[in-house]
Amino acid sequence: MRVLVVEDERNLADAIARGLRRHGMAVDVSYNGSEGHELAMVTRYDVVVLDRDLPGMHGDEICAALVESGALTRVLMLTASGSVADRVEGLQLGADDYLPKPFAFDELVARVQALGRRATPAAPPVLSVADLVLDQGRRTVERGGKPLDLTRKEFGLLEELLKAHPAVVSSEELLERVWDANADPFTTTVRVTMMTLRKKLGEPPLIETVVGAGYRLRA
Repeated sequence: MRVLVVEDERNLADAIARGLRRHGMAVDVSYNGSEGHELAMVTRYDVVVLDRDLPGMHGDEICAALVESGALTRVLMLTASGSVADRVEGLQLGADDYLPKPFAFDELVARVQALGRRATPAAPPVLSVADLVLDQGRRTVERGGKPLDLTRKEFGLLEELLKAHPAVVSSEELLERVWDANADPFTTTVRVTMMTLRKKLGEPPLIETVVGAGYRLRA
C-alpha cells in the first residue's frame, strides 16, 4: 500500500511514517500543503493522511482537488479540533475519514488499512496460486503448507504479483507500489529483492520474468 502523509508538525509526521512503514506500507512525507498537493497529483497513492491546517496550501483545498481529479485515493483528515461541526465539514469536503488529534496510533493504522482496501479493487483477504497462499490480514505466506519468512519488501512484491495474477507487473509498477519516493528508480532494488524472494519460494519456480515487460506468477 502506498501512503502519503501531509503534516507540518515534523515530529508527528515522521512518527506516523515510521509506524506505517512497520506495518509494511510504502510512505512518503510532506511537511507543507503546496508540496503535498503536488505529490498527491502526480503519484497514485492509496491513502493520503492529511492535516487540515497546513502552510502553503490548506488541507481542505488538497482534499477538494483530489476529489475533483477523480482519483481513487482515499483521504484521512487530521485536525486539532475534535468538534462535531469540524468533522462534518471535513467529510462534506470529500474526506473519507476524520481523526481528531491527539489520537491512538493503533486507531490511525486501522483506519489507514481500511481506507487502503477501499482504494483498490476488492481482493480476497487470502490470495493463492498453485500451492502458494498469502494471507493479507495476518501477513503470512505458506507454500505447500510450510510457512515462509519474508521481509516486508518481499511480502509486498509477492502480494502485488498475486493481486495482478495472471497479468504481468513491470519493475516500475512494483517500485511504485512497494517502495516510497526515496527509492532510486535506476537501482537494481526490485531485481535483487525478487532474486531473494524466488529463493525463499523454492522449487518449482513460481515467478516468471517476461523480458522487456516485468514479472508474473505461473499458474
